[in-house]
Amino acid sequence: MAAESQKFAPGMRIVVRDAEWMVRKADNAQGGGILLSCVGISELVRDKEAQFLDILENQYGRGIEVLDPKKTKLVEDDSPGFLNSRLYIESMIRSRVPVDENIHLGDKAAMDSMNFQLLPTKMALKQPRPRILIADAVGLGKTLEAGILVSELMRRGKGKRILVLTVKSMLTQFQKEFWSRFSIPLTRLDSTGLAQVRSKIPTNHNPFNYFDKSIVSIDTLKQSQEYSHYLEKAYWDIIIIDEAHNVAERGGSQQSHSARSKLAKLLSTRSDALIMLSATPHDGKAESFASLMNMLDATAIANPSNYTHEDFKDKNLIVRRFQKDVREEIAGEFPPREIKSLSKTASQEEEAAFARLVDLKLVCSDNGRKSSHLFKVSLEKALFSSPHACLSVVQNRIKNLSSRQNSSEFIQDINELESFKLSLEHIINTSSAFSKYNNLVETIRDDLAWKKNGPSDDRLVIFTESIKTLDYLFESLKADLKLNDKQIKKMHGSMADTDIMQVVEEFGQEGAPVRVLVCSDVASEGINLHHQSHKMIHFDVPWSLMTFQQRNGRINRYGQTKQPQIRYLLTDSDNDQIKGDMRTLELLIEKDQQTVENIGDSAEFTKSYDSEEEVELVSQAMLITNGTEKLNAQFEDNLQAETSDDDEFDMTAFLADLNFNSDEDDLTQNQTSVSDVSFFNDDYDYAKSCLTFLKSKDSNFTFEEDKQLISLYAPQDLRRRFEFLPKEVRPAKDTQYRLHLSQDKTLINQEIKRAQSDSVAWPKVSYLWPVHPVSSWLNDKVKNAFGRHEAPVLRLIGKLDPQEDYFILSGMYPNRRSYPVANPWIVVKFNKGLLTGIEIFEDFIKKARLNELDLSNQGSQGDASYQQGLLPLAIDAAKPHMEARRQEIANSLAEKLHAQTASLEALKSKHIEQIEFDFSKSKLHETRAQNERETRTRQVNRLFETHQMWIKETLETQDTPYIQLIAVLTGTRG
Repeated sequence: MAAESQKFAPGMRIVVRDAEWMVRKADNAQGGGILLSCVGISELVRDKEAQFLDILENQYGRGIEVLDPKKTKLVEDDSPGFLNSRLYIESMIRSRVPVDENIHLGDKAAMDSMNFQLLPTKMALKQPRPRILIADAVGLGKTLEAGILVSELMRRGKGKRILVLTVKSMLTQFQKEFWSRFSIPLTRLDSTGLAQVRSKIPTNHNPFNYFDKSIVSIDTLKQSQEYSHYLEKAYWDIIIIDEAHNVAERGGSQQSHSARSKLAKLLSTRSDALIMLSATPHDGKAESFASLMNMLDATAIANPSNYTHEDFKDKNLIVRRFQKDVREEIAGEFPPREIKSLSKTASQEEEAAFARLVDLKLVCSDNGRKSSHLFKVSLEKALFSSPHACLSVVQNRIKNLSSRQNSSEFIQDINELESFKLSLEHIINTSSAFSKYNNLVETIRDDLAWKKNGPSDDRLVIFTESIKTLDYLFESLKADLKLNDKQIKKMHGSMADTDIMQVVEEFGQEGAPVRVLVCSDVASEGINLHHQSHKMIHFDVPWSLMTFQQRNGRINRYGQTKQPQIRYLLTDSDNDQIKGDMRTLELLIEKDQQTVENIGDSAEFTKSYDSEEEVELVSQAMLITNGTEKLNAQFEDNLQAETSDDDEFDMTAFLADLNFNSDEDDLTQNQTSVSDVSFFNDDYDYAKSCLTFLKSKDSNFTFEEDKQLISLYAPQDLRRRFEFLPKEVRPAKDTQYRLHLSQDKTLINQEIKRAQSDSVAWPKVSYLWPVHPVSSWLNDKVKNAFGRHEAPVLRLIGKLDPQEDYFILSGMYPNRRSYPVANPWIVVKFNKGLLTGIEIFEDFIKKARLNELDLSNQGSQGDASYQQGLLPLAIDAAKPHMEARRQEIANSLAEKLHAQTASLEALKSKHIEQIEFDFSKSKLHETRAQNERETRTRQVNRLFETHQMWIKETLETQDTPYIQLIAVLTGTRG
């Protein structure tokens, strides 16, 4: 058919330049003709994107051939057991894109997924485009929840290009988790990686287009203006922002934070799907949280200073649960932690230092900075850590005061501090005078029964806030526990990111010699320490409840197999003030436990969302008489308060109103995971059959299989695919390009654990399921079991009536953005050449049990000309049925479109009202105010017009389907 007389439609298969393509869009070109936006189907152009102008192809090429389904060539299948046909049909089934709101794949990853971990995916699938903040508490598995959603989107053809942003220290951990559990290969693009890409591509090419799936540090990206230019020109299907609180807007924030937020806002416009992860999704400011919501959906919140969840609840933009919310589900995965506060009586030397601290008479207010009273609290905090930490603070203060020009004015403070310094040095220089350190050693040896030659998974994590204390503990424990440099490690914020990740890697490796990790709070966010450890000691009790949760979450998290043993070290003093202040620390320990068991969010107690603010709150309590009792009363008042005491936005109350338990119950009852029809027992059976097929075509092709493990020697075309994947997952030349795959989750989990004991620390056996690159390659290979525009004929003698013929047809209706919204598969039935019925494909297969029966091929060489003659009739009979299905889906989408349009109109009105309200109080000159009002109004109108167009293009279907013949089944010998 001449191209100029052909009506092109999204979904059509065409042949251009001897390659097969699928039409994504067909637009009228400005200079005449039709501009076709296409994606490659055949092997050499698989997944490549291209545009063709029909008049140019007709003039200078061989034209554009539209593959008419009525002209599909029928080919007899003579393979044993119809293996070729079964593989071909299966490959088409596995390429079929789900268009409903059910989970088809994500829950089948290499993990024991729990129902609460499926909720973000269920919520996201209800949206026109998946955009969500997963704000579950520390340790519940936000990375896994993101992986489930990403896998499901990939199954739906919406995850070809993926970008992950995270903090530098989390790059390797996130990358490894996505590969080990989900077979999703993320190429690490740190500054070195980006430089390597730049060296491989022409100067004017975009480095972010080189790899389809990549992970990069947001701090790396924000450092260069050049990257912003490239990001503006790149587009992804999915963007994930880990530790998303780092990109929220902060009022009067540091420049680095502002740069992160600006970068995140740019990226939020560069993908369809956006997934944010954060256990602390706000800093207590309404504007901060609103900035995240508006990155997910720019129309969500009109007034960033005052809003309710009802304003955007129907958008499904956030999910937030705590351990208490999912206690029943996590019982097997989260053994209840054992908490102990262990006290030791202060030594005489310590009591003397405590007394000297309390009696300090400091008069210098340091020129309007911290008052002398607050400085004393700082000294107390340092002393509660160690005399070494406190001595460092004192020495620095004395040096600072002595170096000033008018140092004589500070002589009283200097003398007071010199006297206090002597008492600290007395503790340090007196053997066994540091009672808390003695308590630490006794706790390690007796209470925790730890032995340096004990089991590999009995490692210790010790937290302190002070680097001076950390250094002291490192050296002292190394001597007292008789550890060498390989058995004890330290980790703190001034270390390079690569060194921090190396320590984390070693600590998680079963075969590594490290037994003790002494760390500062740099290790308290995001890092997994639970693989080989379930024992943690807080040498310093933190003054922030947020820090409690972050620290404890390193070992008390999803995947921990042993009961976490958590210890807090305290000192008993006879000094009334010290005793009272130590009681404040005990109160914090109690509130942390209460948070985990009953409350969920520690901000319910503190009404604070920043660890530094919480430290300040505790410091203030220590300044006053009966501070502990007053702090506890304040905690209880905050807990009982329904709203803020002032007119400010109450973030705690806002988040407390988010009830996801009922949402989870509703979604669980209304949506279930779906298993698609298959002609094979499982992924292993299918992969083995594919490999057998390939070996029959090429005698040099080699693979081995044994007990659910497949070992494959990657041929050249598969190796080419791996060239664009992370080097850690590529088949190595020195192993003859060998790959190992298994669908056995037990084996995969064992391999993941084994990898933790390996210096390479990457699994050598990867999870075999549809997302794996090898599975995609196999699917593509067996689609070529028959030639272009061919379909198999299966003569099922004795299984079907000899007078009946069945045509399996698929129809694909895209939306106006070229994504499938309806993909019905039907079976058209003929008896003696007469149309006798149309049936849903799944119903037909299950009723005939064709996916269960032994389909022996009797080798009959029939003539398919009879069925070839029926094919046009089958296509014509299918069209009304498929149109009815499309119309049914279109009606459902129209209802959603109407609801979305009404919602957008209401939101737009709120945005316009907010503009009028803002400018009603403006003190700007009338002309300038009017200009700015009009500018903001235009911006809002443009924002909503763009969003409305996106929704409309997503929810409106094209009315011209692409129909494809999958196979013909017949009972006749031909």
